[in-house]
Amino acid sequence: MNPTVSIIVPVYNAEATISRCIESIITQEYTDFELLLVDDGSRDASGSVCDQYADKDSRIRVIHKENTGVSDSRNQALDQARGTFIQFLDSDDWITPNATRLFVDTATHYHCDLVIADFYRVVGERVSVKGDIEDDCVMTQEEFASHMVENPADFYYGVLWNKLFRRDIIEKYHLRMDTNISWCEDFMFNLEYIRHAEIFYALQIPIYYYVKTKGSLASQGMNISKTIRMKLMVFEYYNNFYKHVLDEEDYEKNRLQIYRFLIDAAGDGTVPPSILPGSKKLGEERSQISEAALTAEGILMDEYRNRKLLDYYLESVALKNNLSLAEIRLLLCLNQPHQSHTRKELADFAGLTLRNLSALLQKLSSRGLIKMDVRRGKKPLSITFLPAAGPVLKELAIAQNNYDQARFSGFTDEELIQYSALSEKIKRNMQKIL
Repeated sequence: MNPTVSIIVPVYNAEATISRCIESIITQEYTDFELLLVDDGSRDASGSVCDQYADKDSRIRVIHKENTGVSDSRNQALDQARGTFIQFLDSDDWITPNATRLFVDTATHYHCDLVIADFYRVVGERVSVKGDIEDDCVMTQEEFASHMVENPADFYYGVLWNKLFRRDIIEKYHLRMDTNISWCEDFMFNLEYIRHAEIFYALQIPIYYYVKTKGSLASQGMNISKTIRMKLMVFEYYNNFYKHVLDEEDYEKNRLQIYRFLIDAAGDGTVPPSILPGSKKLGEERSQISEAALTAEGILMDEYRNRKLLDYYLESVALKNNLSLAEIRLLLCLNQPHQSHTRKELADFAGLTLRNLSALLQKLSSRGLIKMDVRRGKKPLSITFLPAAGPVLKELAIAQNNYDQARFSGFTDEELIQYSALSEKIKRNMQKIL
């Protein structure tokens, strides 16, 4: 039976980073994938590292070949891929544990031809989030192209690794990387794919760690005349893409924007080496988990594991909606069947101090998610969800479902019934004491 996703990683002299990349893939929450590692004639131990992983994991296939470049490596992998979807990584980068699941869930739920996601860019020990599209809805080809024209040569649109593709579209139109160019070959592939795609969705959750190590054309030893010819060829393709996607009137309206690509492309279309404001130390961009506590025994350890597993699923909702984990937890508390009648009761239920509760309620109110009347002391607390909270609450319901599925993975129906009965008995025992 064919896997749902084919994950493709070209590998060339990546001995120092390939293990981190592979580990991030094989430990994915989503498991129905094949991993195609293409050793592009590496002169270090990269090929043997790939073989060692393949010996331990049947989902991994290694392709050894002469050094013909990254485009040919990807093409050979595409020739052998069997998945419904195609996902790409670079060998010096890595992905979050929920990356593939988020891609597949989004593509399946919205029937997408292309999913594009935010990503982390890593410079040294600092990390920041990069994204572009803020529309949280399904987009048509023309709508997606209108976003892209606002930021020509932007990495967000140009690269392969923050996107999920449908293999049937790739094969129907026999889309492959152009091995004759070594600049913007990813973007050329993306443009051709977009021409044949109809449904798009922007996932506003960073799922990929891009390490800023790649060089420019100049550092690749490309001479000036060849560089200019290559960029003009790419621009001509880019220009023709918009002539195809837009009608004549819209093309004329956007022609100056389209021509901006020539200016922006002068910088090789790369992610700037500087880190954006709001960057964090690498490792602090996501909630941390104590490995020791995950395996330890005891009442508090059980509570810790439950909380961290729930946080794991809540964090994606928080990132997507630009909320803190504390804010999303409070929304979850407010959406529970239990109604806390006073601030003190709600603070106790949510595990917050009164000061922190007040601050979080104010933030949720300022975001237009809740309406709250100002009452103090022991007076009843009245909180109403506003329409803007609707999509967030739906995503919270999905997160809770994923949390339950993770907890009860492998349970039989009989075991689930037994667990439910025992949980109810435990609850009654607690009620007697409390």
